[in-house]
Parts: sequence; C-alpha cells; structure tokens
Amino acid sequence: MITRIDLRGSLPSDPRDLLPRADLDVEAALTAVRLLCDDVRHRGAAAVRELTVRFDGVELTSTRVPVAAISAALEALDPAVRAALEESIRRARLVHRDQRRQDVTTQVVPGGTVTERWVPVDRVGLYVPGGRAVYPSSVVMNVVPAQEAGVPSLAVSSPPQAEHGGLPHPSILAACALLGVDEVYAVGGAQAVAMFAYGTEECPPVSMVTGPGNIWVAAAKRLLKGRVGIDSEAGPTEIMIVADDTADPAHVAADLISQAEHDVIAAAVLVTPSERLADAVEKELPGQVAATRHSERIAEALSGPQSAIVLVSGVDDALRVADAYAAEHLEIQTADAAGVAARVRNAGAIFIGPYAPVSLGDYLAGSNHVLPTGGCACHSSGLSVQTFLRGVHVVDYTREALAQAAPHVYALSEAEDLPAHGAAVRARFPEGDR
Repeated sequence: MITRIDLRGSLPSDPRDLLPRADLDVEAALTAVRLLCDDVRHRGAAAVRELTVRFDGVELTSTRVPVAAISAALEALDPAVRAALEESIRRARLVHRDQRRQDVTTQVVPGGTVTERWVPVDRVGLYVPGGRAVYPSSVVMNVVPAQEAGVPSLAVSSPPQAEHGGLPHPSILAACALLGVDEVYAVGGAQAVAMFAYGTEECPPVSMVTGPGNIWVAAAKRLLKGRVGIDSEAGPTEIMIVADDTADPAHVAADLISQAEHDVIAAAVLVTPSERLADAVEKELPGQVAATRHSERIAEALSGPQSAIVLVSGVDDALRVADAYAAEHLEIQTADAAGVAARVRNAGAIFIGPYAPVSLGDYLAGSNHVLPTGGCACHSSGLSVQTFLRGVHVVDYTREALAQAAPHVYALSEAEDLPAHGAAVRARFPEGDR
C-alpha cells in the first residue's frame, strides 16, 4: 500500500532528489489558464458566468451571493458545527491577534529618524476551495488574519454547488456569516483568481489573493502575481511524521491517513530509524484505510509516488530528511519530542508529541492551516497577520541631520556615477553652507 525508501547508511548531503513528491506541473497549466484569465480581463462578469457553466455546470444570474442566502445558511447550520466553528474562530483570533505589529521609530542621528509603519493592504480576495471536499475551516483561516491585520475590505469566493442552487456550500456561507463577511462570490477555480485580480462589474479588484486551491488556481496565481499579491502557489497537502520506537503505530497510521484523505495526490511520509515501527505502521494501514469513508481516495494517495516510509539511521538523519523535505505539516513523535522539534528549521507547522495531530491544526489549535507546500517551507511562512501587512519606511530628517549626511551622499553618488543624487542634496544648501 505504501512504498519504502531505505536511506540507512547512504544519506547524501542533499537528499531532496531521493524523497517522494507529488508530480504537479503548474507550468503546463499556464497556457490554458492564460486564455481564461484574458477572457475575464476583457469581458468581466459575462466571462466568469460562462466559465462557471463550462467548469461547474451552474448558470449564474449574478456571481455575488445574496446576503439573505448567507444569513439563511447560518440559521440552518447544525448547532454542533456552529459551536465548533465559533470555537475555531475564538482560538484563531487569540493566536493571530498576538501577531499584530507595532510601528517602530529609530533615531539614526540627532534630528534623523526612520519609522517603520505597518499598513494593511486595501482589499483582499480570499479563495476557499470546494472540490472533493468543502472547507468552512479555510474561511476561518483566511478571514481571521486579514481581519486582525485591519484589512478594510475583503471578499470570499468559493465554487458554486449545483446541489445547493448554484451557491457555495452552506457551511462555507455560514462560516462567512459568523465572521461578519457579507461579500461572497459563487466562483471557483482560475476564473475566481482572475475576477479578483482584474475586477468585474460585480466584484471590485483586490490588492491580494490568498487561499489554497487546485492546479488551475495555483497556475492563475502564478500568472497574475504582480497584478495582485499572492500568499503562495499552494500544492497538494502533505504530512511528514518523524517517529521512533516510542511512537504508537496506530497513531502514526491514522495521521498519515488523515492527510491522504484530502486528495489522491496528497503526500503522506513517515521518516523513522525504527524498522519495527515501519513494519507495524504498514500492518496498521490496510485495516484503518478500509474503515474510512474515502478508502479508495486514501489508498491511491498512500500508494502514489508522493507517499512513502523512509528508513534512516537515526533521529539526526531523520531531521536532515525533514529539513530537506520542508513539509507543510511535520509531526514529531519521538522521545523528547519537544527537544527534537526545537532542532527543526524547515516546516510550515510543527506538531509535537502524540496529542498534537495535524487534524488539530487543521481545525482548532489556533494556528493557521494555510501553509507552504512542495518544499517552499524552507523560504516561506504560512498565512498570518503579517501576510496582509506592508512595512513602509517613513524618513524624517532635519536640515542639520541632512547636512551631516551630505558628504557621504556626495561620495557614494560619485562612486556609483549617479551625480544627480548628490546634486539633489546640494540644492538644499546655499553656496556658503557647503
């Protein structure tokens, strides 16, 4: 059901090419996506509606969801789901509120200061996928940090569902209602990104687009990056578990399955120095997979080239593998799990010990579940308040402070053969003051 890769005694200095990855060719999707985005750019809402018929089989009279439908979805929401979403929102607000940045003023010289001001983007488009599964939790993860950053205008878009009258899934609408979001669009895929980037008669353009999606969404974000800011090109979800003999194989198998449930190209990777644990997890998987609702999807994900059990010589090598892989979700189930986790450098989010599974982070830990995938965690962070803020330097110098700096400006402007830079400073002083 799952491949083994044995790196014991043969771990190279850079093991990335030996590790399993999903085959996701975003570049190949760009040609088709470019035509689609150009259509939305030139024809606006009419193009979005036609593309929605083509890809979702839904005819829309308007791409915007009526406010009454959002309110009705909340009224009809299962009380248990409502309570869970409310608690998820509460915990996410606690964590993200503490991420707020304060303006800082530095006195560089007497009379010369630089202030770093943190300014939220003006408007964001938050994409919530709705293909194989629907994700009201992703509404929480996108909206809460944007609100805590102080973004003054935000809109949510999610694919229309034919079985729900051409609206996004009711749980997504209900989550929007709980968060006070009433600007919601029944648009999915690349056309949603194009709608946000270029704007239509029904949806004003945004400054930034965030949120995960399929390969077409990722391709549109790559294409339109620059026209709008993006968080990342999110790929298939992935979990890596670093575990030793102290781990419970039933827990490890369940956690691998939990992420394989997302998609047939979801990645589930166990890295362990324990052959005993590897054998036990392999024995656990078939029974647990058979007992799940989405067993076929999970079995395909676990048997795909993106999933594996990787055997290594020890925990030190397991950490080298983990840092090379830079997993979206990294679980540490070892002796002294906290100490081992503290040594990790590259991961979207780290989950310590047997009682912090990735599922907790997906819904209720308070952390954000929109995280870098495909190895991007070695240079990128997950969604946060910082995503929606821009640092703006405000420079304030007196005449005296500028005069003190002037000789250095002259010297550097000549060194770089940019004499007009120096001249701009000289112009501010009478000839006798130079």
